Amino acid sequence: MKIAVYPGSFDPITNGHIDLIQRALLIFDRIVVAIADNVEKEREYLFTMEEREDMVKETLKNMERVEVMRFKGLLADLVKKLGACSILRGLRAVSDFEYEFQMALMNRKLAPEAETFFLMPSEHYVYLSSSLVKDIARFNGNICEFVPKVVERELKKKFGFA
Repeated sequence: MKIAVYPGSFDPITNGHIDLIQRALLIFDRIVVAIADNVEKEREYLFTMEEREDMVKETLKNMERVEVMRFKGLLADLVKKLGACSILRGLRAVSDFEYEFQMALMNRKLAPEAETFFLMPSEHYVYLSSSLVKDIARFNGNICEFVPKVVERELKKKFGFA
């Protein structure tokens, strides 16, 4: 069974993340969406770990072969524990490449049994990021085409527009 781990903070999950997962399911038997539980970065997140996990689970609940979990520590350790063959990452622009390249090489060193697999988003999600969505939502902009309904609802609540 080919298992890919898709790690991220998912603060919040966007339609770009969902697009990547759907396309990765054409290649892998199972996708584990691994939400990073970085306690030391918790102040940087808009949503708590529990809120992020709830939104991701609600969003992906009808996707077969997709599991959602949180993790602490090294991604390489999780990959080994799950017996995954790949780490799934999205590349939107050249600006993503340097950081992702460094991470891929380090993960290769720590978990040589897993290869980092890069997917480019669909054209209409190339510009999309969780940060941009939060910025638009902060000013009550229309985000319905960028995020699932549950995320739109939670962002409106978070910024006092619900």
